[in-house]
Amino acid sequence: MPCTQILFSPTGGTRRVAGILADALGGAGRTIDLADPAADLSGAVCAPGELAVIAVPSFGGRVPDIAVQRLARVRGQGARAVLVCVYGNRAYEDTLAELQDTATEAGFAVAAAVAAVAEHSILRQYAAGRPDAQDKAVLEGFAAQIAQKLAQGDTSLPAIPGSRPYKKWGGSKLAPAAGAGCTGCGLCAQNCPVQAIPQANPSRTDAAKCICCMRCVALCPQKARGLGSLLTAGLAAKLKKACAVRKECELYL
Repeated sequence: MPCTQILFSPTGGTRRVAGILADALGGAGRTIDLADPAADLSGAVCAPGELAVIAVPSFGGRVPDIAVQRLARVRGQGARAVLVCVYGNRAYEDTLAELQDTATEAGFAVAAAVAAVAEHSILRQYAAGRPDAQDKAVLEGFAAQIAQKLAQGDTSLPAIPGSRPYKKWGGSKLAPAAGAGCTGCGLCAQNCPVQAIPQANPSRTDAAKCICCMRCVALCPQKARGLGSLLTAGLAAKLKKACAVRKECELYL
């Protein structure tokens, strides 16, 4: 049976990781897009026999708050779930623990969890090109182990790492801005997961709403949005040591 993918993937890295796992677990079926600001989640229901791949990025070691809110509106009804957190080679800290709690509260039965690396959404030089061929092979191997557990009827709960209470994270203080190249096409405003960019004036960003997910930067056809070279250089220097060594995907069964 094809997997249901439940995704929050603003720039595509999380979607790619989830797709590799879903394809190896029987194929990707329908997708519930938690990053779509226009998505109607009132009918987002899983059947008890379904397998869901629930994938989110790690923002500061936590699940993005908007993803928590939207996943909580999905009805799991006992469907088995493979949890996936994707991070930019720094750390994922309490992301999987928070995702486990949110998915369980929504009615999913957690079967396994995966932590995987994808290209950093802000600093693309870190984990550039990942998930790569090596990651793909590892993730497909994980899928085989997960499939074996499911086939054996093993309902044991995986030992997922993380602390409770979760690490404190007050949100990003960064917000991408439009530069002189902005044509006002509105693509960023239409697709911002938290609607931090006004449709009437897409050159502006509401910094209080923005979660710095970088979707607007990734989608801009004019490459006119960004954080600025000084900010990104400072952030790159701050994270250089933590991101210098390649981190590998991890499986929790």
